[in-house]
Amino acid sequence: MEDGGRLAAAPGEPVLQVEDLHTEFHTRAGTVRAVDGVSLSVRPGEVLGLVGESGCGKTVTGFSILGLVDPPGRISSGRVLFDGVDLLTLPEEQLRRVRGSGIAMIFQDPMMTLNPVLRIDTQMVEAVLAHSDVGTAVALERARETLAQVGIASPEARLKSYPHQFSGGMRQRVAIAIALLNKPKLIIADEPTTALDVTIQAQILYEAQKLCRVSSTALIWITHDLTVVAGLADRIVVMYAGRIVEEGTVDEVLDASLHPYTRGLIGSVPSRNHRGERLAQIPGMAPALINLAPGCAFRERCARASERCLEAPPFESHGAGRRVRCFHPLVERA
Repeated sequence: MEDGGRLAAAPGEPVLQVEDLHTEFHTRAGTVRAVDGVSLSVRPGEVLGLVGESGCGKTVTGFSILGLVDPPGRISSGRVLFDGVDLLTLPEEQLRRVRGSGIAMIFQDPMMTLNPVLRIDTQMVEAVLAHSDVGTAVALERARETLAQVGIASPEARLKSYPHQFSGGMRQRVAIAIALLNKPKLIIADEPTTALDVTIQAQILYEAQKLCRVSSTALIWITHDLTVVAGLADRIVVMYAGRIVEEGTVDEVLDASLHPYTRGLIGSVPSRNHRGERLAQIPGMAPALINLAPGCAFRERCARASERCLEAPPFESHGAGRRVRCFHPLVERA
């Protein structure tokens, strides 16, 4: 059932379950704990919004799920269960077969997906043939249909183009189409609509919702834009300094946030301010993740901080599917 344009919470077992994931980058200056004990899950047909400021660890979380963390980074511990199989235990060859077919990723920069010296049809057909036992003609037709699905006019002609012949927004739509080609069970989208104008962004968000509804594809949408996840996601996970600080349904988190950081993010959205008023902002800067001090990482920016916050707050339940990592959660309605 749909509710306000979003999908209702998806039933069934999670298609992806991340358990106590730790990803570290070892540098001369110290250890950067980019992902520090992250646990999350997403069910078939569900849209999970993963939000937070730049540098909070949300993109590294997405890369870690697919095993795309390069040295000096490494996944030090945890489990990533996809259809019950721990991806972190798979040999690289088996993991490569999962990428693109079982799990697809849409990168923020489309040139991370597209080869600049190959035509679009060559790249899309190769993506289909690598994971499906079909002929070239079928793969080409699937590529044409998928380009049309993401709003590219004259897809037959555009298939013969090279990436440099597209605008940045058009290249991103091609990258999104490639992710959709093999009908994966899970798509991880890393701020894929940042370079698109609002009209095309709305179209892509609509197609993402329709994909989840029709094919039960699970979607993790990584973004700093709360206005996007407000109309797209079923649940929201808020990250700060490599940790999840709040989790709940989209209505719970946006209408009655518990963590002061989440409340600060919502308060800084321009649409919530009146004309002529200064834009609200969270004081201070996000902490450096190198040798991060123990305790609550948000305490230096938080008006509710106390001596107790020198200790690490637990991730406590506040109802079914509702959790917050804070000693002084906000209980009044926003």
